Amino acid sequence: MSYEHLLVAADGPITTVTLNRVDQRNALSLDVMRELTAALTAIARTDARGVILAANGPVFSAGHDFADMAGAGLEQARELFRVCTTMMNTIQSLPQPVVARVHALATAGGCQLVASCDLAVAASTAMFAIPGGKAGLFCHTPLVAVARNVGRKRALEMAMTGDAIDAATAADWGLINKAVAPDRLEAETRDLIERATRGSALSKELGKQAFYRQVDLVQDDAYDFAVERMAIGIPAARLPGEASPHSSRSARRASPNCPRWTSSPERLPRIPMDRGQGRAMLLPACLTLSPTL
Repeated sequence: MSYEHLLVAADGPITTVTLNRVDQRNALSLDVMRELTAALTAIARTDARGVILAANGPVFSAGHDFADMAGAGLEQARELFRVCTTMMNTIQSLPQPVVARVHALATAGGCQLVASCDLAVAASTAMFAIPGGKAGLFCHTPLVAVARNVGRKRALEMAMTGDAIDAATAADWGLINKAVAPDRLEAETRDLIERATRGSALSKELGKQAFYRQVDLVQDDAYDFAVERMAIGIPAARLPGEASPHSSRSARRASPNCPRWTSSPERLPRIPMDRGQGRAMLLPACLTLSPTL
């Protein structure tokens, strides 16, 4: 599939999606966001083991395209931010780990995009900002993602001052995993995604899904969820010296009873928890764990 604003390339088990709207500083227009959501959804249905999200040009992403906002009515504005939210949630719903490779400035929605990725590596020359606080449109939606990475005080510092932070500070605050020399960015990003995808693809898929389900729960509910997930996984897991009945994510999904990946995890079959206050655990019954492919 070809895209107007993206480049998508597979290199072995890793697929790279590159923002390529250079003349507009990779602004996240409605078309770009819809394309990125579609591209990620397509990758989710492949045997790719991991995804790198990168960008071309002097800016990683300048955030939302103001052309979409100019003259927008309330319903148009709501639709714009709903499309953005769907894109951000798709990244975290993807079965594969997603790492952002940030070479330059990521601001507003662009910073939100980095914060929404599972992992992130940045060049030491990159900068990060949610600058709406300097003007008239506060960065409400970017702050959702950023606050879940850096904590309340630092998130509010970024949002209220609008000041940019450098890559070293972003790494110290937890917005990215590491800052590296610009000439090492591609190699370090590839190294991280290869380490993040070794072992069982399905185990990583279920682990990622479970992480995002439990991380915002109160501790007791989070432990209930994690205990149930691990307990259910043990009988199906391939333990040392044991043969696994399936060898890959696609093989496990070949069963007619196995649901396909969906960008809406809530639609998967769910297993109730004892003390989840109505929450349920996502685990398709035909998906089994295996520490190796």
